[in-house]
Amino acid sequence: MSVELHEETGGKILILNLSGKLTKEDYANFTPEVERAVKDHGKIRILVRMHGFHGWTLGAVWEDMKFDLHHFAHIERLALVGDKRWEAGMAVFCQPFTTAKVRYFDESQGEEAVVWIHEGIAQAAQTT
Repeated sequence: MSVELHEETGGKILILNLSGKLTKEDYANFTPEVERAVKDHGKIRILVRMHGFHGWTLGAVWEDMKFDLHHFAHIERLALVGDKRWEAGMAVFCQPFTTAKVRYFDESQGEEAVVWIHEGIAQAAQTT
C-alpha cells in the first residue's frame, strides 16, 4: 500500500493519495496528521485520490470505522476521486459516519474535485 499525505491552506485541507490495499498500519501513519489538523483548525476538508486502489484489509476496515466515528463532526467536506466502480460503495460506506458533505469524482474529474474542496476556504479565512 502506498499512502501519501500532504496539506494545503495551512493544514485546513488534507490531500490523501491512496494506491494498493489500505492496511491497519496505514491508518496508524496518517491518523496523527489528521488529528493534528483537527486540533489546529476544528473542522477540516479531505481530498482522497484513489489510483490503483484495491480496498481495505479487514483490520483497516475496523480502523476506518473507528476513525470515522471519532471524527464524525470534524470533517466538513470529503472529496473522493477514483475509478467509477468505487463510487457507490464509498458513498454508502462514508455517509453514515460523517456529517461532511461527501462528493465522488471520477479520475477524469480530478481538477473539479480540487475546486470543490477549496470552495469557500478563501472567503472563510478573510472573515475570521
